[in-house]
Amino acid sequence: MKRAFALALALTALAQATPADDLAAALRQSRTLAARGEAEVSVYFPPRAVPTRTAARLPVVPFRPALLARHFTVTRQDAPAPVVGREAIRYDLTPKVGQAARWTLWVDRAWNVPLAYEERMPDGTLARRAALTRVQPQPVRVQTDVPPIPAGLRSAVLTALPGLRFPPGFAPVSAEVREGGGVTVSLSDGVNVLALVVAPRNVRAAPGVASRRVGGRFVWLVGNLPDGPLRNALSGIRAVDETPLGTFLPSVGSKR
Repeated sequence: MKRAFALALALTALAQATPADDLAAALRQSRTLAARGEAEVSVYFPPRAVPTRTAARLPVVPFRPALLARHFTVTRQDAPAPVVGREAIRYDLTPKVGQAARWTLWVDRAWNVPLAYEERMPDGTLARRAALTRVQPQPVRVQTDVPPIPAGLRSAVLTALPGLRFPPGFAPVSAEVREGGGVTVSLSDGVNVLALVVAPRNVRAAPGVASRRVGGRFVWLVGNLPDGPLRNALSGIRAVDETPLGTFLPSVGSKR
């Protein structure tokens, strides 16, 4: 009787799983298991002379399932055609707020790990695509770590940069010392990542880059967002004081 009751509970939980739950399970699985073979990787943003290359695996994307479920609407459907000869499930990720990039992932139905993904700008322009073109008969064991978000980091960033407005859906997840001086804070919405930089020098103007001088320092925000949200995030900064970030900064070259 107890076994039957436990089985009934498990089946109920599976029936109630949402597409976001299913995708989160696949992304967590991909931290310890991965498909290998040959992949074609194309990066169109930032622009580069040779956008496409080949690799032995899909590039690692620092997915954070909890943030992703909070900031994206996730829909699921059977892929209309096999991916690299394997049956797959397609997940579409649409931002709930703001103008962040949209993503699509193709997940192997049997292995429950990604076989391909693509990133598109808010207007639908393809920014990045990676897909396996040849796959080994079995997935391999891997170890991909995504460090937890340090407690208090958000408050420290806002204290260091009073007047900063995080772009909708983004939150600070890590900080590190820059070799050229200053600090880089990574902002994530669960899949897209922006670099918030405090530096002694300015950065060259380019698509996906906003910068502002505050006192004797420069603050940059770099990533796949339209120019307006990037500039708006920096426009209210009144001062720069990196001291509150000190406890979150491993030394240069540290593996922490």
